[in-house]
Amino acid sequence: MKKCVHIFVHGLVQGVCFRAYTEKQATNLNLTGWVRNRRDGRVEIMAEGSEPELKEFIDWCSVGAPHSRVDRVDASWVLCEQDFNTFDVAQTR
Repeated sequence: MKKCVHIFVHGLVQGVCFRAYTEKQATNLNLTGWVRNRRDGRVEIMAEGSEPELKEFIDWCSVGAPHSRVDRVDASWVLCEQDFNTFDVAQTR
């Protein structure tokens, strides 16, 4: 059964290829969804997949990409309102 998690990552997470590393990690875990920068400096992620892989992904987000500094991760389990086919880098919002 697929689950969805909505994640906000705080810290030095823009300008350090965080979205590209996030896309790679999500793809490696067979997750679908998207990642995007927020104008307030956070990175926002919507990920869909199995619960064990999503938990592993949340743990990865807490460490982050090389050259990033993650101060905090806010993750909320949400209802899956969309069926994603891939994991993509989305437009800044």
